[in-house]
Formats: sequence, C-alpha cells, structure tokens
Amino acid sequence: MKVIKFGGSSLASAQQLIKVKDIVKSDPTRRFVVVSAPGKRDNDDIKVTDALIKYYKAYTSDQDVSEIQDWIIRRYQSIIDELNLGSKILSKISDSIKKLATEPIEDNDFLYDTFLAAGEDNNAKLIAEYFTKSGVPARYIHPKKAGMFVTSEPGNARIIPSSYDKLEALREYEEVLVIPGFFGVTVDNQICTFSRGGSDITGSIVAAGVKADLYENFTDVDGIFAAHPGVVHKPHSISELTYKEMRELAYAGFSVLHDEALIPAYRGRIPLVIKNTNNPEHPGTKIVLSHEGPQLPVVGIAGDDKFVSINISKYLMNREVGFGRKVLQILEDLHIRWEHMPTGIDDMSIVIRERELTPIKEQEIISQLTRKLEVDEVSIQRGLSIIMLVGENMKSHIGVTAAATKALSERDINLVMISQGSSEVSVMFVIETEQEKKAVRALYKEFFTESSD
Repeated sequence: MKVIKFGGSSLASAQQLIKVKDIVKSDPTRRFVVVSAPGKRDNDDIKVTDALIKYYKAYTSDQDVSEIQDWIIRRYQSIIDELNLGSKILSKISDSIKKLATEPIEDNDFLYDTFLAAGEDNNAKLIAEYFTKSGVPARYIHPKKAGMFVTSEPGNARIIPSSYDKLEALREYEEVLVIPGFFGVTVDNQICTFSRGGSDITGSIVAAGVKADLYENFTDVDGIFAAHPGVVHKPHSISELTYKEMRELAYAGFSVLHDEALIPAYRGRIPLVIKNTNNPEHPGTKIVLSHEGPQLPVVGIAGDDKFVSINISKYLMNREVGFGRKVLQILEDLHIRWEHMPTGIDDMSIVIRERELTPIKEQEIISQLTRKLEVDEVSIQRGLSIIMLVGENMKSHIGVTAAATKALSERDINLVMISQGSSEVSVMFVIETEQEKKAVRALYKEFFTESSD
C-alpha cells in the first residue's frame, strides 16, 4: 500500500494530469494521492497559491476582487476544458473560489490560511473527478473527513497525535483517495495550514497514519543529486539515503523535500522515495532508516550561505561555570536561534542565520557580552557559508576529513571553522561565501570523480 504525493509542477496543466493519472493507474497499490495546488506552467506563469495570496490582499484591503477571482477560476477551467470534465466540477470550484470573498475579515485568525488552502482543496476535487472519468475510481476526501486534526497555529499547524488513529480508517475505502495537501482542520473547524512545503508534510502524515509500505513523493527532478546541479555539472543521482543523511543535506540547502515532512514518515518507519513525474521509470532516490548494503563514505555535498558568526574570547573561559549558558541566554532573550557552536578553551563562536541578526540585536549582544560577561573580545563575522559533507558511512572510513581539507587546501580555500558531531553523519566546514561554489566543486571532485567537472 502506497501513499503518493504530487507537487505543483506535476499538476500545472492537463498534460501533466494525464501523466499523473497514468502513474497512479500503473500501480494498484497506489491508494492514496496527496495533491498540491497547480504550479507554474512556464517561467512566466503564476502559481495558483500566489494568485490566492493576491486575492486575499485585495479582499482584506477592500479592493475589487472580480479580476483575480476570474483569473483563478479560468486557471482551473483551462484544465477542466482540456480534460473534458464538464461544467459540474467547474461550477463547484467556481463557487468555492467566490465564497472566499464572503468570509469574515475581523477577528478571523484563520482567514489567510483559508484562502491559501483553496488551491489544494479545489485541485483535489478536480483530480478525483478526472481519475474517475478515466477509469480510476477515486474519491475526494477533505482533511476533516480524513481525520486530519491540527493545532490552532495559523501558518504553522501541527498534527494532533490522536489523528493518526482516525487516518488509519482510510485504509477501508476501496477507491483511490485524493486528499488535498498543505492543511488540516482544528477542533473548532478552522482551516489551518502547515508551514512551507506543507503538502510534503500532509503526504508524510497520511503515510504514517495508514501505515503505508512506501511514501512516493513526485517532483520534477530525478531524485536527489550528490551536489547541486547549478554548481556541479551533471552530478550523479543518489540511489539511497538514510533519514539522518537527508536531514543534514536538507539543512544545508537541498530543497527537494521540506525537512519537516520527514518527521511523521521517519517516526512511522515508512521508507520514502523521491521520483520524477516526467520520468517515472527512473528509480529516484529512496530514503530509509538505515542502509542495508555497502555505501560510499560520502553520499552528498551541500552548501548554504547567509550565515554570521559571533566570535567571543575570554581568558580562562573554560574555568567559568555557566559561561556558555549565559551566552545562549542572551540569544534566547532576543529570540535568536543558534545553528552551531564551535569552541576552544578561551574562545567560542556561535554561528547563526544572517536573518536572525538585526542591527539593534547585534548592538545588544555586543553590549551584554561586554558588560555582563566581561568578555575580552567580541566580533561579528559576516559573509559566511556552510558546506556539509554527508554520509553515515564516514565513521567506518579513516581519512575522510583529511581528504576533504586537502582538497580545499589545494584550491586555496581557507577554513574559517570545522565541526563534526558525535554521530559522525556529517562534517561541517565554514568558509567565506565567495568561495562556496569552488569548495563544493573541489569536494565533489575528491569524492565522486577522478576528473574535473
């Protein structure tokens, strides 16, 4: 029994929906289909979700909404007409879109979520109708009927654990169930969306709830590559990753799958595979709890920019009980999340995302470190990138870090910091952002190829 999720690019047009139908029809174990809103048909197009945001802004600022309503309805109509689905489903979708402009604005914390969720919800209705008329008996299931109840946190909903018991009952349906992604329903019957990449989260939750044998996540790429194709020319596709490896790569910039989406499937011990709607025969990348066969020491290299380091020095720092806690308390009081904390005996560096550090917060940190903790030196280093060398098998191979630092040294790439956790799933290198792409290419050449890309 499989749960299958399709992203916006896979559902952008009638031609894409034909591919989706063929994929579902080709495997009778694909019983649950989670769908996103229609994405872009080309680079100049607009996603339905973006149009719904525009619709929300117009409605809440008391502007005329008829033009944007018509655009959204026509977007669905173009798919309906090409698939010859008739006027009944179009009328249903049209009424749903227009009804949004009757929702109360005042004291409505869930209005924005209600607008955004309409993209997925109406697409699920359309797709269920198309499947049934194409010989794939299907049923549209609203998240409320499915039992997907979530916390009352607009834009950041979390599944309520008791929902998993309700979701398991979906196994009893005989038809293919088409479920809109991205949102759930609160106990007070309010539409509440997950965070970004929310349809991935829905797919993962459904997979865990119905105890699926596999969760297939269809996108527009042939799985996950060992390095970013925009940096390394034609990097090889990774056939298998563990959840821990995927988490490390996603953290450092691999955006194929929203990392929060991994949690329900990981806890439910559901293997996940990332596949390409436009090339469904490609095996894609499978994400599992642990590797079964032999693996390379390094499975992937990821780089991400826009990091800042707060560098602190204080003589005899290591003898001062509670010093680290006091430093982190300053950040917590300013609502700043820290990413990494390499230390020496008299030195500490705290790496954070650049967006966390406003000019006011920066001055406050420097002031408190100087006054309260009486540090000898404090400086802020900007323009940093993190390179992650990832592979659970590194711990059984001697010399991986040595080979990496040698490869970087030969390209005159200076290491600002280096860090590795006790699990040895990854090695983190902090470098200047201007050298990020050069560093990724050097590491890829060292671990994946004998010749320069």
